[in-house]
Amino acid sequence: MKHAQIWSAVDAMAARHGLTPSGLAKLAGLDPTTFNKSKRIGGGKAGAEKPRWPSTESVSKALEAVGESFESFAALAAGHAGGRAGQSVPLIGFAQAGAHGNFDDAGFPAGQGWDEVRFPGLESDDVYALEITVDSMEPLYRAGDRIVVSPRAQPRRGDRVVVKTQEGEVMVKQLGRMSAKKVELLSLNSAYPPREIDLSNVAWIARIVWASQ
Repeated sequence: MKHAQIWSAVDAMAARHGLTPSGLAKLAGLDPTTFNKSKRIGGGKAGAEKPRWPSTESVSKALEAVGESFESFAALAAGHAGGRAGQSVPLIGFAQAGAHGNFDDAGFPAGQGWDEVRFPGLESDDVYALEITVDSMEPLYRAGDRIVVSPRAQPRRGDRVVVKTQEGEVMVKQLGRMSAKKVELLSLNSAYPPREIDLSNVAWIARIVWASQ
């Protein structure tokens, strides 16, 4: 990726979430000037300035703040922001996701309750989208936000995931510790305590790879 592509992706990501580059930096807990245009060139005499790159830490914090993945950032850098139609993926409301028959045993869409929606920059057929319709994930995800989920992506500690239990409960959590018998699920909303579930009670866990907010 070129210098201009990286900064273009930062600008596009901020705009997609209704933010200025400065607003994105603030939301990520960074100095408000971190992504300013004045920080993109410097370190030399006039006419011979060197390009400045955003640090991986600042980009990582920005992605986390808006709930986006590196894959979506890379797609923006490659120029897939909004000009192309994107891939059509299955979509269902979060409240309906727990209904019997909407997923197969591996966590992929099944049944007849699915609509379709297009997302830019997605190259895989092994994803689907859930529309948030509850407030238990605020302020990270709000009603109307859509998250793209990949059942094939291997979830790791710290990832945001969708979990379905054998009883049919569907929840969005942050993956904590996982042992041979139990899994720890951290809440995205501080008003809700962490949960520890027996792995035998987990139907499937799928990683969130993209969010439209």
